Amino acid sequence: MSSTVRTAGAPAIRRGARAAAVRRRRRKRATVALLALAALAGVVVLALPLIRRAESEFGLPLRYPQIIRQQAAQKHLDPALVAAVIYAESKFDARTSATGAEGLMQIEPPTAQYLARQSGGYRFRVSDLWKPGVNIAYGTYYLRVLIDQFHGSVPLALAAYNAGATNVQRWMATAEVRHRHLTVQSIPFPETRDYVQRVLQAQRDYRSTYAAELGYRHGH
Repeated sequence: MSSTVRTAGAPAIRRGARAAAVRRRRRKRATVALLALAALAGVVVLALPLIRRAESEFGLPLRYPQIIRQQAAQKHLDPALVAAVIYAESKFDARTSATGAEGLMQIEPPTAQYLARQSGGYRFRVSDLWKPGVNIAYGTYYLRVLIDQFHGSVPLALAAYNAGATNVQRWMATAEVRHRHLTVQSIPFPETRDYVQRVLQAQRDYRSTYAAELGYRHGH
């Protein structure tokens, strides 16, 4: 009798054990899922500053801030202006342009060789323009030369950086004949006019977005 009962009850016991095991597995999966969600939520909270910075980087990237600060200080330039020129020229993605300009600040080899002679860089090679430090050093040197050439006018220096100093001098002469001053709005090349406006706007954006990275004191 007892043997018969044990044999008959065995399937029911096994079914109960399987059901209990299934419930344990479900609880375990639910617990793991909850822990994963909690961990993910914690990661998202911790990563929010990085996410916000990534959004800024996507729209307004900044690389090599230490080099920019150093070279801007040496050339008496606004570091935000240097960053803005790099942004307009290459968006911080070093490349060779269709006209042969090289690197972050898109310097043409003949211009770089001239700058090297002027600054005493006799060991300079064109391939050096792919080095961020060299490219930014030469680009800022050139920008300083242009600003001085155009009597401190940043807009005219930017126009010359884009279209060449000879063109800017010709535009100034034409404006003088008409008893006018050359302004950003009166630059006859649409591409250069747009370039100057973009750089000046980017300068303001870099100053406000990357104040700490570019070395501005609080409130500047």
